[in-house]
Amino acid sequence: MDPKGRHLKLNDGHFIPVLGFGTYAAEEVPKSKTVEDTKLAIDAGFRHIDCAHAYGNENEIGLAIQSKIQDGTVKRGDIFCNSKLWVTCLQPDLVRPALEKTLKNLHLDYVDLYIIHYPTALKTYIGIMTRKIPKNISL
Repeated sequence: MDPKGRHLKLNDGHFIPVLGFGTYAAEEVPKSKTVEDTKLAIDAGFRHIDCAHAYGNENEIGLAIQSKIQDGTVKRGDIFCNSKLWVTCLQPDLVRPALEKTLKNLHLDYVDLYIIHYPTALKTYIGIMTRKIPKNISL
């Protein structure tokens, strides 16, 4: 950990902020609120932004991050952005397309950490994720 206790050193030498801003929001929350809240979080000092395709708001988070980069508040390297692979995309041939979709949604060239959202698999579903589980998916 750094002397001020704000980052942990990973085994590859990179650092991860110990406090992250979670970006899950209920469906009732307007997407514009996600942009606003993420900008406020960055302004308040959050540098770890926790995202997930399943949250359905990666585009808005990406817009907020890009806005804070463009206005000079942060550089891309200042932000530790992670996202999560949804459980219907665990087959090896589906991982890269899911990651590429996340990168496009976030308007980023890379994420600092990409993890499995839940460490259990569901049947493959090409639509990646919907808010409501389709009837053709058995849990």
